[in-house]
Amino acid sequence: MTDSRVGDAPILSELPSQILADRPIGKVSAHRAYDTRACHAATHARPLAARRAPFTIMACCCIVTGYIVRRFWQVGGKTVKRIVDIVGAAVVLIIFVPVLLVVALLVRRRLGAPVLFRQVRPGLDGKPFRMIKFRSMRDVYDGAGNPLSDAERLTPFGRFMRASSLDELPGLWNVLKGEMSLVGPRPLLMDYLPLYSPTQARRHEVRPGVTGWAQVNGRNALTWDEKFALDIYYVDNRNLWFDLKVILMTLKKVLRRDGISALGEATMQRFEGNGP
Repeated sequence: MTDSRVGDAPILSELPSQILADRPIGKVSAHRAYDTRACHAATHARPLAARRAPFTIMACCCIVTGYIVRRFWQVGGKTVKRIVDIVGAAVVLIIFVPVLLVVALLVRRRLGAPVLFRQVRPGLDGKPFRMIKFRSMRDVYDGAGNPLSDAERLTPFGRFMRASSLDELPGLWNVLKGEMSLVGPRPLLMDYLPLYSPTQARRHEVRPGVTGWAQVNGRNALTWDEKFALDIYYVDNRNLWFDLKVILMTLKKVLRRDGISALGEATMQRFEGNGP
């Protein structure tokens, strides 16, 4: 048996032409244009949002991480700084053992004994400690037994030592002992303690450093007022990221060898006090 409807049904291959014949040309073109624009918009909208998502997530992670680090530093900042000091000083001393030996031999040959320079300096809360460095000056005295000026005692070899900061390497031993930190105000002379104003004396609220904020912003080329202002700024704003920034800037300064001495002086001029 055959279905009588088969002869009346349109052949499938004729359907598209029949549909097009039943619809006006203009409406078909407009419909296709609309579909094209909609597809184009949908195709480009989703990738744009997808591209923004990683940056948004990254920004949120940075904000949260910064907050956690800041809170962690506020709660246990001293402990963290001390751990960083111990690990950093130990690693540098181990890596630089050959350099320390070579420098010690050169100092012994060119400047004589002793190889190390030891001097009492004020540390945390002004408490004295014995700081050690490699010698960079000759022991030369006048007829009255007083040491000559720094310019007369400082040799070309000593200038190189100071410019490269190689004379500071033994100070890492002071860091391991807890008398100094990797970053902080530089330890000055005990004679300066009574000359400080109350604001200037705040530099002793933290451990003195092998390097510091003043060191990377002019070093001995600064005036005393500028140096103390930078020291107090560090005391008020110290954190782990600040210390890392100072260390990286120190490496750059050592390579450039700038700010080694004040204008017209072999080293830093003596501090005479400037009142309250």
